[in-house]
Amino acid sequence: MAAATAAPLRPRLLLLLLSALVGASRAANVTYDHRAVVIDGVRRVLVSGSIHYPRSTPDMWPGLIQKAKDGGLDVIETYVFWDIHEPVRGQYDFEGRKDLVRFVKAVADAGLYVHLRIGPYVCAEWNYGGFPVWLHFVEGIKFRTDNAAFKAEMQRFTEKVVDTMKGAGLYASQGGPIILSQIENEYGNVDSAYGAAGKAYMRWAAGMAVSLDTGVPWVMCQQSDAPDPLINTCNGFYCDQFTPNSNGKPKMWTENWSGWFLSFGGAVPYRPAEDLAFAVARFYQRGGTFQNYYMYHGGTNFGRSTGGPFIATSYDYDAPIDEYGMVRQPKWGHLRDVHKAIKLCEPALVAAEPSYSSLGQNAEATVYQTAGNSVCAAFLANMDAQSDKTVKFNGNMYKLPAWSVSILPDCKNVVLNTAQINTQVTTSEMRSLGSSTQGTDDSSITPELATAGWSYAIEPVGITKENALTKPGLMEQINTTADASDFLWYSTSIIVKGDEPYLNGSQSNLLVSSLGHVLQVYINGKLAGNAKGSASSSLISLQTPVTLVPGKNKIDLLSTTVGLSNYGAFFDLVGAGITGPVKLSGLNGALDLSSTGWTYQVGLRGEDLHLYNPSEASPEWVSDNSYPINQPLIWYKTKFMAPAGDHPVAIDFTGMGKGEAWVNGQSIGRYWPTNLAPQSGCVNSCNYRGAYSSNKCLNKCGQPSQTLYHVPRSFLQPGSNDLVLFEQFGGDPSMISFTTRQTTSICAHVSEMHPAQIDSWISQSQRPGPAIRLECPREGQVISNIKFASFGTPSGTCGNYNHGECSSSQALAVVQEACVGVRNCTVPVSSTNFGDPCSGVTKSLVVEAACS
Repeated sequence: MAAATAAPLRPRLLLLLLSALVGASRAANVTYDHRAVVIDGVRRVLVSGSIHYPRSTPDMWPGLIQKAKDGGLDVIETYVFWDIHEPVRGQYDFEGRKDLVRFVKAVADAGLYVHLRIGPYVCAEWNYGGFPVWLHFVEGIKFRTDNAAFKAEMQRFTEKVVDTMKGAGLYASQGGPIILSQIENEYGNVDSAYGAAGKAYMRWAAGMAVSLDTGVPWVMCQQSDAPDPLINTCNGFYCDQFTPNSNGKPKMWTENWSGWFLSFGGAVPYRPAEDLAFAVARFYQRGGTFQNYYMYHGGTNFGRSTGGPFIATSYDYDAPIDEYGMVRQPKWGHLRDVHKAIKLCEPALVAAEPSYSSLGQNAEATVYQTAGNSVCAAFLANMDAQSDKTVKFNGNMYKLPAWSVSILPDCKNVVLNTAQINTQVTTSEMRSLGSSTQGTDDSSITPELATAGWSYAIEPVGITKENALTKPGLMEQINTTADASDFLWYSTSIIVKGDEPYLNGSQSNLLVSSLGHVLQVYINGKLAGNAKGSASSSLISLQTPVTLVPGKNKIDLLSTTVGLSNYGAFFDLVGAGITGPVKLSGLNGALDLSSTGWTYQVGLRGEDLHLYNPSEASPEWVSDNSYPINQPLIWYKTKFMAPAGDHPVAIDFTGMGKGEAWVNGQSIGRYWPTNLAPQSGCVNSCNYRGAYSSNKCLNKCGQPSQTLYHVPRSFLQPGSNDLVLFEQFGGDPSMISFTTRQTTSICAHVSEMHPAQIDSWISQSQRPGPAIRLECPREGQVISNIKFASFGTPSGTCGNYNHGECSSSQALAVVQEACVGVRNCTVPVSSTNFGDPCSGVTKSLVVEAACS
């Protein structure tokens, strides 16, 4: 009878119970010891890569994850972004690109693990470091310190994430893929600024995380005093010298920076594959067993998600998988080979302790060998940034190029050297829809951007909303807008009665000082001047001549943010907007307007009218054969046909100034092609040897920091699509174009001194020596043409190879026979195959091929 009268289980509770029952048989026990993360009692050597779910789209996730798996990854690492999940306090959003459960399940479906970095502060060049801006307005709050209000909000959100993951059965302890979680993020870089309260907060955060009982270990990156049982980990370009704060914790690297982020107004950074591979090998050589690439796929900062300020919309990060989801060669392939070599060493790495010995100046050998010599692996490193070395190890001689590591899974044979790239190189380009498609694998591309003409709407200058606020003095922008919009109008007026002391005739000089980020000055409705800050300093001090008229003069200042600060101690208190002074000055005196009455308007009228959403009709739109160009504050709208095929799509915004773009109502981010990189500081080619830094390898100096803006295929629909722009500075929308990203060539360059292809070691088949291996990047493609082949002493780069003084006459024919008509081919690099055009000289084979 008792059972008959019991209340029925609520659906969510029943789901949780069923999830627990299903997962129980698959549950994994995840722990750690001094050498490694331990899964079900087995130490693991793990390779991880960061893919941030909101920086791509759900339809992209499976492909990105599969490419990560194919590249040799075991783990996908992602932050959890508080601001997108709780945009309004207490109101949660886990839909679309914010569907964290779906993303984690996609990783599980591929058979990979997950490291969930909850934070909830993430930095990540993300707006406000990932904090929702409403948090700033909680009474009595102080961020990231021993503050009751902040800790309560932080714990509430962290519990929400953990409960969501538990509810879906996603922790390894439930049979899910999550084997690690992170709390806080790089706090050790700034905690000294918070004093004793910062240390107390750090200890509280650690204890709070452990109390959530996830059944998997927690980490704190860049926190040298992370309390037990949390693992302290390293972030940086190199972490081989990092040591955990306890002998019982493994050596873990949570962020190996694959490149660097791009700022509007900055040159484009990249990191050579050889240096990245060197850093990885050195880490595992020196006792590491878990490292993560930040980023493995960087993606795109859609909408207003960029931080900084001045972080660009592209978050490509020179990652192994580029912004558009295509593998970046040779970086992806070379790292894949490094991972395979490391995995060959795994039995020794997890069973033995490292033994170090000197091989001479700046050269080191590390051996992992068990008692009885049942397994043995060795790493030979040359840390010299200039000179190659020949060293003796275990009675054999080995040549070590400068700044390289050789990996010997059997302590005898070199299967890979980080400076010798065996994988292919690819060249890609963005092809305009109006360009020829001859020789490509997509002959059905729309011949041109078919638009239905442009409509426009004028964004009025100054105050147009009834809810405008008037008060004396100048208000800081973030406190006023709560980041509901990039834009804040400051408006005032003055009466010119006669020969005022701040006038020289009708002329005056206007000084406006601002915390940034962008400023436009309008006098009586007309643009009188503009200025911008930069990533290195957002401060603005604008002095511009203005013309005033007798009687009333209206002064309107438009202040614009370009992403809120995301890093540093007290970054949340970094302000924006016009804080003054604002002065008019002439030969005989000045008029300080800073304390006068100002009227404020948050955002644009077009934003309130949702002009960016084409499904909402508005009488503001004007359709005409002619439309205003090169004028500020204009909305534009058109229709276009989606590009045929499935190549990644981008918009080239050349001809526009600065603004934001929406495709079918979804923001693809801020565009700013007129913000140019400095003229100096770039290199034609980057020497991978020697320590890398974020400004070592730069290109596109003197050019727009970003011209192309990714439009995910899932944003498009068959047939007609809508494009809406808000142009702030002035441009000509007829100049923009749609492009598709396509691979144009695959290349390889391998010498007789290279090791054999790594797969021959994995399969333990006969090892024929060095060889090139070419493979078309897309299913259904075959190698259709050998553009160049040379065996001897060739030079140059992919797309620009040259025969050297020594060249075999047979090279082209041999490669054509082996490769044309198949998707992939392997060609041995030897004189037996090509003849010997120059005896006694080390020879190389280079090939450039096309796929169709």
